[in-house]
Amino acid sequence: MSPHFGARLAAAMEERGPLCVGLDPHAHLLADWGLPDSAEGLRTFSRTVLDAVTGECAAVKPQSAFYERHGSAGVAVLEEVLQACRQRGVLTVLDVKRGDIGSTMGAYATAYLADGAPLAADSVTLSPYLGYGSLRPALDLARAGGRGVWVLGLTSNPEGADVQLVGDPPVAARVAAAVAADNTGLMPFGDIGLVVGATLPRTPAELGIDLAATGAPVLAPGVGAQGAGPEDVARTFAALRERVLVPISRGVSSAGPDPEGLRALARDWSARLQRALGS
Repeated sequence: MSPHFGARLAAAMEERGPLCVGLDPHAHLLADWGLPDSAEGLRTFSRTVLDAVTGECAAVKPQSAFYERHGSAGVAVLEEVLQACRQRGVLTVLDVKRGDIGSTMGAYATAYLADGAPLAADSVTLSPYLGYGSLRPALDLARAGGRGVWVLGLTSNPEGADVQLVGDPPVAARVAAAVAADNTGLMPFGDIGLVVGATLPRTPAELGIDLAATGAPVLAPGVGAQGAGPEDVARTFAALRERVLVPISRGVSSAGPDPEGLRALARDWSARLQRALGS
């Protein structure tokens, strides 16, 4: 039986550090690279980044929306990206933030987490705000196939507090408790991660949420162009530094289309994060 996702992620971060390079080919970025805002532009962008950063990061995180906006041609490029990552042995975090109920959630799970699916990724982002239990088809299928999921916990957008911090204990704490129950017994950490922003005005501990107790890896967006730095990551996640995966998109892709510039920025971010986290 192949290692579960948490073990594979731990091995990747041990070997290559906590950097996760985001693939966010929005129109302005493609223009800055001198590329057309088309499926072919997406293809050139994605291949260039992957060629440059393979070996410099623990994972890559394609944002599905930037591919989907080009229709079937864009989704075909996303399939190519995921296949290329599988061939290179690079873990993928497919950022889709899906969340639904019943058979619909089951269909999303099959699309992204089933063996042989064209869009199969090593892990996907999910929204629990139709109730954590609604995610069960994806949680179960991911575990059965050695894959993982990242459940939105404490997001860094200001609007998130309107839902995530309501109640006593807050909704986010209840989501974290459910994740902890599903990760019980998995070492070195679980397959169900939490998305927790690095730009939060208060740390999870200050909000009464014990992330260390969840057994979850943490995906910590907000570093780089969004304002947080490696020291913010180290402070916010002081109790679980070995479990933090840090996605950076514009902070790396701004060096493109020069492959050496992309590689150098990825290497620099990885080194800075490792120093800050003591890894």
